[in-house]
Amino acid sequence: MKASRLLAQALARMPLVAILRGVTVPDAGEVGAELAAAGIEVLEVPVNSPDPCDSIRILRDTLGDSAVVGAGTVVSTRDVERVSDAGAQIAVAPNTDEAIIEACLRHGLVPIPGFTTASEAFRAIHAGATFLKLFPASAFAPNYLGALAAVLPSDISVLAVGGIDLANSRAYLEAGYNGLGIGSSLYRPGSTRQDLREPADAFVQVCRSWRDGLT
Repeated sequence: MKASRLLAQALARMPLVAILRGVTVPDAGEVGAELAAAGIEVLEVPVNSPDPCDSIRILRDTLGDSAVVGAGTVVSTRDVERVSDAGAQIAVAPNTDEAIIEACLRHGLVPIPGFTTASEAFRAIHAGATFLKLFPASAFAPNYLGALAAVLPSDISVLAVGGIDLANSRAYLEAGYNGLGIGSSLYRPGSTRQDLREPADAFVQVCRSWRDGLT
């Protein structure tokens, strides 16, 4: 199954992306297993973490088909090549760069470029991106997406990333975002399984409560 479909299905079940900035190789497998057990199915290792490619390999080996694993802070085509070789399925960028999007598509990765304006969003879409990341999301009111949704193609998924925490996460979900990227509110370097489980359970509960309210 294509990585884009796997990602869409994972986010439909649980609209959270765990951003594991600073995760180390010895901790990667345990961290991934704990987050997956809590119900979080998409994990991102930023490339400015220690040995990110090794951590990605460990997460893929540990989680298999139970999670979508990728890289974050991808800012060059060389980054794309490295994380592709490590088994990444998605490549998340802080900006819109057509060369990175095209490199991802060549290597079979799902590109998730960052944007803040309609112009950047359409540049990314025209380059082939079907997932976008509003970054930094906390710089915009949650309803910022509402105006954009009127002009974006209906098959484009938008994630909110940057400054998302337990206090504002439901507001972004209610505004129509397809997923939330959660960083330091969920994981900090050195977090133990016990440290992770409480915030992971709390974010998952927010998502489930929001979804229950839709039915």
